[in-house]
Amino acid sequence: MKLRKVIVLLLPAALVVAGCKITTPYRRAAGLAGNGLYRDTTITDTTTIGAIPWRQFFTDTVLQHLIEEGLNNNLDLGIAVTRIHEAEANFRQSFLAFFPSLNANAQASLQKNPGLASTHNYEAFLNSSWQVDIWGKLRSTRRAQLAALLQSDAFRRDVQTQLVSSIAIDYYALMAFDQQLQITLATVENRKEDVITTQDLKNADVLTGAAVMQSQAGLYSVEVTIPDIRQNIRQMENTICLLLGRNPGPIARDSLYNEPVDTTLRMGLPVQLLANRPDVQEAEWQLRYYSELTNVARTYFYPALTITGEGGLSSGNLNHFFDASAFFGNLVGGLTQPIFQNGINRQRLEVVRNQEHEFLLSFEKTLLTAGQEVSNALFSYQTATEKVATRTQQIYYLTKAVDYTKELMRADAKANYTDVLTSEQNLLTAQLQSVEDRLQQLQAVVNLYADLGGGWR
Repeated sequence: MKLRKVIVLLLPAALVVAGCKITTPYRRAAGLAGNGLYRDTTITDTTTIGAIPWRQFFTDTVLQHLIEEGLNNNLDLGIAVTRIHEAEANFRQSFLAFFPSLNANAQASLQKNPGLASTHNYEAFLNSSWQVDIWGKLRSTRRAQLAALLQSDAFRRDVQTQLVSSIAIDYYALMAFDQQLQITLATVENRKEDVITTQDLKNADVLTGAAVMQSQAGLYSVEVTIPDIRQNIRQMENTICLLLGRNPGPIARDSLYNEPVDTTLRMGLPVQLLANRPDVQEAEWQLRYYSELTNVARTYFYPALTITGEGGLSSGNLNHFFDASAFFGNLVGGLTQPIFQNGINRQRLEVVRNQEHEFLLSFEKTLLTAGQEVSNALFSYQTATEKVATRTQQIYYLTKAVDYTKELMRADAKANYTDVLTSEQNLLTAQLQSVEDRLQQLQAVVNLYADLGGGWR
């Protein structure tokens, strides 16, 4: 009967105040990810390479095995997974907060009074407390913890995206160093032949001793670059090993020119970045987290409805502890209205409002940065493609120039070996730069894939 009376008294009040809307739902700001987010592009096709799973995007089986190893063993990715578990624990607790708390108690007391006999009292009881979520504090807290959980998952996917792209980019760089080493070693062999040729021509009084010295110096000028290239190879292998979560060591790889260059680089609409890029999603979930905390802060200005109950057994004689007369219980309901809290409630609201605005700006900046990165990666690919075509012509004519100057040197006693040396050096430089052009193409494709949100599927 007492419980019924409490409910009858408090329920109408709860229904009245529940009709007042204190919290506000999150709404994404309008105008984000407009068509101008990608520079100098007009796109209507929603197809994007960012939606392609990484196993389909990277067809090199050696690279696929390296990426798989990285996903299984990378330490940063492991840290990201532990953050998800932390957020899951917080979300589970926010759901359980809707239920009443329950505690079990047992105690015995002894009271002595002068001139009177000692009295004993034994108690065993349960007490419970339940805060009615009138203003949506618990609901907003639960939504905030859900946003934190989804943010941690977006962070994990962002780490995976960066990991996949980093392994691919470093893998291509490693093969580029291999190609540069191959070109340099071949050039060394050609320079050794030049030294023999110039020595023969000197013996035939066609060239002077200065030409022999120049050819020898030209050989050493190429040989001296080999240790640096080998150092670059070793350091790049160690860098990839760190990404794979393994000790430093060799890395299996293919050849740079066996890697296909994707020419169907479909970017989709800028608005798709909101669904594809994990860092953009992470920034928005962080904004939603603080939006819900703002709702929570508002509820502290309003009264809290709490229902507490207690029931159990109490007796001064253990022999009668389980008698019906030993039973006791009570139920209390009350509203607590904050009046003066030393400015804590206002301070809490002001702080979280500014945090919400801070992460709104951060979200917008993340989206703009994403658009910038996509634009830069696309233009980098385009410029590399232009250079590859031009460089091919340059190498063709430089090769001819080397052949002509060597023929001229053999035929003309007055020919200057410096011309041969200059043409050979120009050819070597162009060959090494052609490797850089190819590498820029491949890495630009990977960057564009990652910038469009590819790699976590």
